[in-house]
Amino acid sequence: METALLIISILLIVIVLLQSGKAEGAAQIISGSTSELFTHRKERGSELFISRLTMVLGLAFFGICLVSMFM
Repeated sequence: METALLIISILLIVIVLLQSGKAEGAAQIISGSTSELFTHRKERGSELFISRLTMVLGLAFFGICLVSMFM
């Protein structure tokens, strides 16, 4: 179990670092420029894959943590 958690946590760190910056909106709120703040941008291609992979790895990490807690 610990090995699986270690591998999943390393993969999660790498995948999160590969994601595109979505904190641009927060920087625009602070600076006051709202020209692109409310535009709807859909994830496509590799962004969508990375986003879904992050969700799957996060759920796997959470599930393994819950299972290992009750063992």
